[in-house]
Amino acid sequence: MGNRGMEELIPLVNRLQDAFSSIGQACNLDLPQIAVVGGQSAGKSSVLENFVGRDFLPRGSGIVTRRPLVLQLISANAEWAEFLHCKGKKFTEFDEVRQEIEAETDRVTGANKGISPIPINLRVYSPHVLNLTLIDLPGITKVPVGDQPADIEQQIRDMIMQFITRESCLILAVTPANTDLANSDALKLAKDVDPQGLRTIGVITKLDLMDEGTDARDVLENKLLPLRRGYIGVVNRSQKDIDGKKDIKAALEAERKFFLSHPAYRHMADKMGTPRLQKVLNEVTIDLPPWSCLVERKSTVSSMSVSPLNWSR
Repeated sequence: MGNRGMEELIPLVNRLQDAFSSIGQACNLDLPQIAVVGGQSAGKSSVLENFVGRDFLPRGSGIVTRRPLVLQLISANAEWAEFLHCKGKKFTEFDEVRQEIEAETDRVTGANKGISPIPINLRVYSPHVLNLTLIDLPGITKVPVGDQPADIEQQIRDMIMQFITRESCLILAVTPANTDLANSDALKLAKDVDPQGLRTIGVITKLDLMDEGTDARDVLENKLLPLRRGYIGVVNRSQKDIDGKKDIKAALEAERKFFLSHPAYRHMADKMGTPRLQKVLNEVTIDLPPWSCLVERKSTVSSMSVSPLNWSR
């Protein structure tokens, strides 16, 4: 049944989650999710915005993501967003989505850069997305700022661990190319819970910001620190691009040209970039429990329901 099975199951799961929420209960189905893990300024937010094709996430210095954001992308004919805590309200302006994330974050954590494990649930319906559920987690930090507690690093690590220890969680370990991969906090955390790399995908950002004469070819060819599922390189918009209102469509075209023209990457350009990453995630998620079991059962039931019974002996 393949991906079609997952496409048919996702609306059912969404309705189940809505039903549980409407009676004030958590939906404890251990369903596949993709946890986006990385240090501050690793480029996590840009990767997610590229998936959606819209600017909608808070930006700034320090810890910007201070609550887990459960982001459900749902393929639809029209484009809008809705929050679980604003039931029935459709957001068609994505600047308002950003403002609502900021307001809802402050409502629970206050404005002092504190963090909370209570998630914000956001759904984005769009003709430009593939069906995925991603969790944007706070960036790993070392030094407390403002009124943050001294153990802020441990708090963030504990929060990340709540998600990535689940066998049904795919770990998207985001690491900038202009840092030492061996010291990547995201990859270290992933290795702690997934030592064989069965459910970890490495994402290498900021390839365009590497020092002249250097490249990440060995990493992207999975030779330096191998992962079972390998690495995918992406090129996000720079802060200058964002400030200059460069739209994501133009940025994705620039990303494509970067990989096609770069001497170290052009031989693998078809395996790099945001569209490739999105496609891989959509395909890989179905391999994780319990989707694999659900889809297999659904396939069996479907085949039984359409097969005529043979009563003759």
